[in-house]
Amino acid sequence: MKVKWMMYWIIFALFMTLETFTDIFLCWFPFYYELKIAFVAWLLSPYTKGSSLLYRKFVHPTLSSKEKEIDECLIQAKDRSYDALVHFGKRGLNVAATAAVTAAAKGQGALSERLRSFSMQDLSSIRGDSPSGSPVTTRTTSKSTKAKLSRSATQGSEPSASSQSP
Repeated sequence: MKVKWMMYWIIFALFMTLETFTDIFLCWFPFYYELKIAFVAWLLSPYTKGSSLLYRKFVHPTLSSKEKEIDECLIQAKDRSYDALVHFGKRGLNVAATAAVTAAAKGQGALSERLRSFSMQDLSSIRGDSPSGSPVTTRTTSKSTKAKLSRSATQGSEPSASSQSP
């Protein structure tokens, strides 16, 4: 049963290939499309066994006589496909490696530019230690805040009026 369907599909594929070219020249012929339908029905019919008849008369003898050539072509195609796979695989790996190196170089350049934009004071505040051992704050104080701090520092060193006793 499977062999019957194999023969049918091989003959039908050949028919479809030929039909592509013959439609250009024979489409004007009367009953052309009806004849095509009748031919496909003849191929498919279990009573006429059209596909088996055409396969055994034309296709099988041709394939049998060309069997060695077909086998050689298949072996060559297999070898060429393996070589092509290896070649394109190497090219793909080279492209990927080049892209990775380029990305790493650009990333390193961007990182070094970013680090150059920081001052040493900013970097030490990120790590949490300063050269004197105490953490450095990166906030800047305004002039009015500095004046208040200096006034309170000088008042703190003078004795206050309430703390003096008579």
